[in-house]
Amino acid sequence: MKREKEQRNGNIGIMGGTFDPIHLGHLLAAEEAREQYYLERVIFVPSGNPPHKEEECLSHWEHRYMMTVIATITNRYFSVSRIELDSAPYHVNYTLDTVSKIKNIFGEDCRLFFITGADAILDLTTWKGYEDLLKMCEFIAVTRPGYSLTRLKKIFDSEHSELLSRIMILTIPGLAISSTEIRERVKQGKTIKYLTTSGVEQYILKNNLYGE
Repeated sequence: MKREKEQRNGNIGIMGGTFDPIHLGHLLAAEEAREQYYLERVIFVPSGNPPHKEEECLSHWEHRYMMTVIATITNRYFSVSRIELDSAPYHVNYTLDTVSKIKNIFGEDCRLFFITGADAILDLTTWKGYEDLLKMCEFIAVTRPGYSLTRLKKIFDSEHSELLSRIMILTIPGLAISSTEIRERVKQGKTIKYLTTSGVEQYILKNNLYGE
């Protein structure tokens, strides 16, 4: 009962990504963030038209959306938003705009946490309006094999030290799983069992995603 009360506190997690495909590493990171930061829910936001990736390199957003729904449906604290997909391909989706829309939906009293990987957080200063973004939400940077977060202090110099305090490091068991690896294994005809959920695995095979 106490845990249920703690979760009704206005803490909302946002997990953005292309999810092409979503895998167990994404799910583990979201669940650990939910537990450690007492999040009411985690909203998965599949990217519509992200600025850092060529559209032709991505699977169609409806496939990515469906795989994310399939992967998260068994967790009652997880949900999936179409907030970026419904505007694709009309304009580029920036995280700043997406977080601002979510903030408007839940109100100023909500506390937003954007969950992302160590690789992305090290490039945060290249994101559109990253300073405003860090004022709007806090970041949970999830550790990832092969990426060291010790450079964060150098990236955010003394002039921006207050922004660094808005970034929290979340250490999780090292799962060396990537969407790129899954796509490549499918292309080579190798198994992807236990890299993603069985439902997502079957969806990929049924829709012939990532083949030649």
